[in-house]
Amino acid sequence: MSGIKGTKCKALLRVLVPWVLLTNIILALYCLTNPSQKSLITQSHSKECTPRTNIMFMKTHKTGSSTILNILFRFGEKHKLRFAFPDGRNDFFYPSPFLCSQVKDYRPGECFNIVCNHMRFDHQEVSKLLPPDSVYITILRDPVDLFESSFHYYHRAVPLTWKIRGENKLTEFLNSPRAFYSPEAFNSFYLKNLLFFDFGLDNNLEADDPRVMKEIKNLSKRFHLVLIAEYFEESLILLKDLLCWTMEDILYFKLNARRSSSVSHLDAEMRVKALQWNGADWKLYQHFNATLWARVEAYGRERMKLEVEELRRRNAEMKDICIEGGRAVEAQKIENSRFLPWQPVGETSILGYNMKKDTDPRFRTLCEKMLTPEIQYLSELGVSLWITRLWGWLKDAIY
Repeated sequence: MSGIKGTKCKALLRVLVPWVLLTNIILALYCLTNPSQKSLITQSHSKECTPRTNIMFMKTHKTGSSTILNILFRFGEKHKLRFAFPDGRNDFFYPSPFLCSQVKDYRPGECFNIVCNHMRFDHQEVSKLLPPDSVYITILRDPVDLFESSFHYYHRAVPLTWKIRGENKLTEFLNSPRAFYSPEAFNSFYLKNLLFFDFGLDNNLEADDPRVMKEIKNLSKRFHLVLIAEYFEESLILLKDLLCWTMEDILYFKLNARRSSSVSHLDAEMRVKALQWNGADWKLYQHFNATLWARVEAYGRERMKLEVEELRRRNAEMKDICIEGGRAVEAQKIENSRFLPWQPVGETSILGYNMKKDTDPRFRTLCEKMLTPEIQYLSELGVSLWITRLWGWLKDAIY
């Protein structure tokens, strides 16, 4: 009997083996020739990445950088990362060039995870703080809008502007800027090519000076991603992709925004004059705006559209959960000083938020952090701000 069963098994195997081999060969050929199957395999591998935690954010002035800072604070706090913070104030002794010695608890050879406070950039010094694989990012804004915002925010701190007559000081300045500007004057850098100055470059170079493009190309080599304020959501999606973060990591509320009534709306003639006066910044902006859209193309327009829509949906949900009235309010209407933003000299034009009193307990901590301005958040992270607070007290007492 056993001999008969063995013979039947051998016969069955002779039939099955060729069919199994033939099936495997057909499947292999299908995988090799079917492009959609191949792309699915590639896509699944491309999504396998580890979140990046070593980051240098070059915080530029009046560009929406405070909102990015809040995102970085939340991510760093959540993952218990080590920040390189200033000591005594909220910036690295700006406008002096950055030095490692300005970092609290800095010791040569030790590394931090995140550098993100205002500084006058010096790549050689910054690189001493971070591991070699760190990601360098920054943000730019249309130089006309940046100049208008900077002039409004800082002109009381620039003595050269005090002699400008008339109600519209910005227009008066643009009609004859040389009459109210000197490169050597106190705080004059706020009035010309502020972006170039923030990056540690000569802000008095004219746009046609060959050194301008040379410096821009050097910055291209330093920074892995340059965000653009006018395309903030697209920039954040590219940042999420670069850092291998989640959508939750980049949720935000717009911080440090001005009330609309304080914005000077320049006509076409004044915009041209502002661009000419800030020509180096304009070339910088044009260059990196082009690189941003090249990256969007590589990312995929349709894919980007869907991601932006999702980000907007998630932000709207958080706004409904967190913000009383669903919008920003003027400083006088902010009930909790924790959410009161820093104001420019002599004004209270920066808006802030009130948090809902009945916020869902599951979201209360996240809401608080998303609504907290830079100065208060730094204090909560343990940064000593005695110089900043002293200046704030003097500012409010005098004005």
